[in-house]
Amino acid sequence: MAVSVFSRLKEDIESFIARDPAARSRLEVTLTYPGFHALLTYRLAHGLWRRNWKLSAKLLSYLGRIVTGIEIHPGATIGRRFFIDHGTGVVIGETSHIGDDVTIYHGVTLGGIAPSVDSHEQVNQKRHPTIEDRVIIGSGAQILGPIVIGHCARVGANAVVYKDVEPKVTAVGIPARAVMPRDKAKAGEFQAYGTALDDIPDPVARAMDGLRGQVTALLARVEELEKEIEQQPREAAAQDQSDSDKDQDKRSNVVSIGE
Repeated sequence: MAVSVFSRLKEDIESFIARDPAARSRLEVTLTYPGFHALLTYRLAHGLWRRNWKLSAKLLSYLGRIVTGIEIHPGATIGRRFFIDHGTGVVIGETSHIGDDVTIYHGVTLGGIAPSVDSHEQVNQKRHPTIEDRVIIGSGAQILGPIVIGHCARVGANAVVYKDVEPKVTAVGIPARAVMPRDKAKAGEFQAYGTALDDIPDPVARAMDGLRGQVTALLARVEELEKEIEQQPREAAAQDQSDSDKDQDKRSNVVSIGE
């Protein structure tokens, strides 16, 4: 157990070095990074939780929250090479399940939305999200309920997600909408804060482009109708003139016959 915990912590330190350009050394990460301290506390508390030392696990988790400002329930399941950047305000609920190589930024909540009434019936029930491998969750994002965020997905900053997110897409907005990156080959690459600003089509701009196209089509149709309306009096006048000429010819013929 101890070997496994410290082996994972070594991997966690390496993940901080790999994903944070401000991290200058392993010693710096170990001594000064609250995200790593929270993860260290969680790894130890989770071991106690699995041994059914629930109160000890909660006390250790509580101390970790006081020191780091990061709340990770000891009952949550977190995979390898987990990276919490900055970290303040992160909340990870009891039944959350997090895969390998996941990145979370400050202010993220992995929460449950089950009603508070009859809470005893929710014990041991899945209430929190499942985050699959290589997911990146931007700062301030709220991921709520027993939903699944697919592998290599991205959740943009301040997004509110309460439905499943497919693998290799980016979810942005309130409520979150899934958008596909222009270059799908880059979907699995690391992107700070979960949003590649130069690769994600802007849904608002796309909607505006669609509206512009519709307006252009409507204007063209209006011009056609205006031309038809302008043409109608001319055609009517021409028809009237033709009818008048025919009547005149008939009268002329009648007069000629009478003579």
